[in-house]
Parts: sequence; C-alpha cells; structure tokens
Amino acid sequence: MTSNTIDAKMLSKMFLAGAKNLESKKEWINELNVFPVPDGDTGTNMTMTIMSAAREVAALGDNPDMTALCKAVSSGSLRGARGNSGVILSQLLRGFTKSISGKEQMTVSELSDAFDKAVETAYKAVMKPKEGTILTVARGGAEKARELVNAGMEDMGTFLAQVIEHARYVLSQTPELLPVLKQAGVVDSGGQGLVEVMSGAYDAFMGKEIDYTISAAAQESRSGSKSTGYQAQAEAEIKFGYCTEFIILLSRTFNIKHEMDFKAYLESIGDSIVCVADEDVVKVHVHTNDPGLAIQKALKYGQLSNLKIDNMRLEHQEKLFKMSGKETAGSSEKAPGGVSAPAQAPAQPPKPVGFLAVSVGDGVNEIFKSLGVDHIIEGGQTMNPSTADILDAVDQVNAETIFILPNNKNIILAANQAAELMTEKNLLVIPTKTIPQGITAVINFVPEMSVEDNEVTMMQEIGNVKTGQVTYAVRDTTIDDKEIRQGDYMGIGDAGILSVGQDMLLVTKDMVKAMVDDSSELISVYYGSDVQEEAAGQLRKELEEAYPDCDIELQYGGQPIYYYVISVE
Repeated sequence: MTSNTIDAKMLSKMFLAGAKNLESKKEWINELNVFPVPDGDTGTNMTMTIMSAAREVAALGDNPDMTALCKAVSSGSLRGARGNSGVILSQLLRGFTKSISGKEQMTVSELSDAFDKAVETAYKAVMKPKEGTILTVARGGAEKARELVNAGMEDMGTFLAQVIEHARYVLSQTPELLPVLKQAGVVDSGGQGLVEVMSGAYDAFMGKEIDYTISAAAQESRSGSKSTGYQAQAEAEIKFGYCTEFIILLSRTFNIKHEMDFKAYLESIGDSIVCVADEDVVKVHVHTNDPGLAIQKALKYGQLSNLKIDNMRLEHQEKLFKMSGKETAGSSEKAPGGVSAPAQAPAQPPKPVGFLAVSVGDGVNEIFKSLGVDHIIEGGQTMNPSTADILDAVDQVNAETIFILPNNKNIILAANQAAELMTEKNLLVIPTKTIPQGITAVINFVPEMSVEDNEVTMMQEIGNVKTGQVTYAVRDTTIDDKEIRQGDYMGIGDAGILSVGQDMLLVTKDMVKAMVDDSSELISVYYGSDVQEEAAGQLRKELEEAYPDCDIELQYGGQPIYYYVISVE
C-alpha cells in the first residue's frame, strides 16, 4: 500500500534502494563507455559516490528525521564524489536535499520543487554543461515532474512512474544529442546510472521487498578503511573496549572539512565511527580504548551532552550479535585514491607554495617527485580519487597555497569540489587532463613569480601540450569513422581516436604523425608497465629518424592500461 506523500523513513528506504540498484548495475554501466577502452569507470564512480552517502544514511537507523537524513545524503555524497559522473550525482543530491531539509513529508508538488533544485545545482557546478549526459536526463525528469504537477497530478505512485518513464525516454535520446554516443551505439552511462537510482527508489516506494543492508564493501569510509561491526567483534577478541557516545552542542564552525578531520581523528583512536552533523549539534559514536581522547577533541567544537561510556568487554555478548555486522576498521589502509588514513600532520617545513598531483605508475610518480611535487595521490583511469581523498592529501602538504594537478579530465570536477570545501588553505586547480600536461605545468612553475602569475603561465603552457595514448579495444565499434575490432590497438588523442590497427608500433607511429606539425619541437614518450624497454627503444629510434628536427625523450612511466603516453610540444 502506497501513500501520496513521502516522509523521512520512506525516503531513507528509497535512497538506500536506489543506491543498491545502482551498485548491482555498476559493471554494466562501466561497459557503456564511448571509447572501447579497458577503463570504463562511470558505474564504479557513481556507486562509490552514492555508497559513501548510503553509509551515512544507514547509520541513522530506521527512523531518521528529515534534516539529519538530508545532511547524511548531501555531506556523504559530496565527500565520496569520484569522477565527473560522481561529482554531478553528488550535486544533484545536494540540491535535492537542500529543497526538502526540515520538511516532515513531501507531496508531489514539493518533490517536483526538489527535482528542479537538484538540476539547478548540478548545472551550476559544471563550467560547460554538455547535453546528452546525466544532466540532460536529470533535467528531462524534472521537466516531466513539473508538467504533471501543473496538470493536477497528486498520486505519488503514478507521478514517480511517469517521471522515471520519461527519464528513460530522455536517456534513449542521448545518442541524438551526442554524435559520439550514436557512433558507439550506446546511451550516456551517467544518465543510465541516474535512471537506475530512480528505479530502485521507486521499487522501494511501491513496497517491493528489498535488502536494505549496505554490504561491507560498500561501507568504505572516506579513508578507504571499513567500519567495524558488532557481530564481527563478537566473533573475535574486542580490539577497542569502550563504546563511547555523546552529542556536541556546537559553539564554533563545524563545516564539512571539520567533520572530515574529526572523523579521521576518531578513526586513528578507534573504530565503529558514526558522526552525523545537524545544524547545531553533532552526534558521535566510537569504540576506543581511551574515551578521554575523543572527549577532549570534541570539546574543541563545543559543550557535550548525553555522554555515555560502556565497557563492552564486560557486557553480555548478546547485545553485540543483535546489531548489524560491519568489517573491522583499518587505520593504516589506503583509500582507492591512494591516500593513507588517517591523515597525519604534515612532516615538511612550512612553505608558501606546494604541489599535489594525481598520478599512476612508479616511473611517472618518480618524475613528479623529482620535479618538486610534494605529494602524490595514486589514481587515474579506473581509480579516480574522491573529493575526500584530495582533501586528505592536501593535509599532507604544509603550504599556504597548493596547486593541484588532476592529470585526468575525469578528476577535475572532484578537485574543484575539494577547492570549494577547503577553508584553511588556498587550493588552486590547474585543469590538467593528462600526465604530460601535469609535468609541463610543474616544469613551468617559477618560485620567484607570484602565485597569480604562475597560475596564468601554467594554464597557458598546458594548452600547448598535445597528448596521445595507446591502448587496446575491448569491443567492436565505429568511432570517428574508424572501424574498430576487439583487440585492436588504438591511438587516442586529445579530441578523439587518431589511429587503429593490429600492430602496436605502427599504430603508435601513426598517432604521433597525426600530432606533429611544423611547430613541434619536443616529443616525450612514457612507456607503460606492459612494454619492454627494448621495444620502447625501437620506437624512439624510429621517431628520431622520422622527426630529425624534434628532440625525442624516452622515459619509463610504468602506467597500467596505456602502453604508451606520448606528448608533442
């Protein structure tokens, strides 16, 4: 039996069901990649983003109030956002929850208002919105919702069904808006992910039986460690003996960055962390061997109330088994983005300007370090760091101003989101889309120049870098008028596929030929982990013969997936 309104309890179920449905479809969504390369990660990024929020929602229990629920969805997704699709999803959720926070329940009209606010917020977050994407699908759903409200629709079940049906129709039309989708024979992967979230939520509203348990793998916290569950503790020796709970009555600012730092501290002294911030209070739960440490840290933010400390080693084990299981937290594990947790205070001496770069491959990492980059976030294709990972890494650089180099077009939005959330330091994003662009940016940094002048110089110089990458195709398709067969080698440039064939050397040379012009002076070759040094040396020799007026540099990059990353300047 359904209702014509949605309260916090129902919305919580709908959100968790939407998250679970997306998670179950993530590999299929990954395969909807336009380019047939082995690095499709839209489904993974969207899943990790929404599961970060789902973990927060699950911690609220079965009867959350709307304000706490909205806070959990918004802050959890913002912190966990990965990749362009994940960041856009987090902004959709941010706008949606901003519209409904504080309401006891939503009518069809109020839900339509929330859809509008979601779309408005997401579009504002993207500098150059592109139609035929998740944004288009979201806007189509919101427009249908408004149309139904204006027509007098009040039945919530019918309303949701028709909105989702129209969103699916808009999704089916995305290839007509983006020719590259039409050529590849796929719909937009981010839009597909959004439809799956909406479909799962609708199933929950209609009463479909759904397992709302968030799996251990999906409960990864911002640091990549996992929350410890009571059932798991009952099966082994209790590591942290005191169950500590309290509420902080805030007397100073406690924004998202402060919340993340506080959680990181709690993870360093215990496990089973729950930290949910409302307008002026923070609800805290932690298992630790020294409750005093948690209390002292909390007192920096305000007064404490409802303080409760239980010695779990003396309590009956039945209490532990009754509560839902979660895996043991590891305070020294690495996050998917490669950032160790918990965040430690910077060991370097203070400096005015520092650098943070996203990189993958031991050779490339060493290049960045040799050029003076202070901290590396290991990541790239298939392993985009989250907004929280980037903020954690910022804590490792003891500088007033930090330039961040995403070095991947799918990480720029998360870096920008981190810059917006950062309050203690000046974080400037240089929108590098490739590793060679990042290297060029660092090389052109001049310590004697001002921050502003360096930013302008780096932005100009990365625009002079052409990048090509050689990988293999994972399916048959046609793109840029090129017939591609599974297993073919592909040379992919900044704006599309430059060469295709079954001989890696020939494909690589054809790609470089398409990049070089009369003004080219330098060709830099970074060979990957699957390329032998001898083969890379042969490529260098042939490039030297073909382009005698260009300097040819060959370096070991060690990057996965891409056999060669080559820049022309």
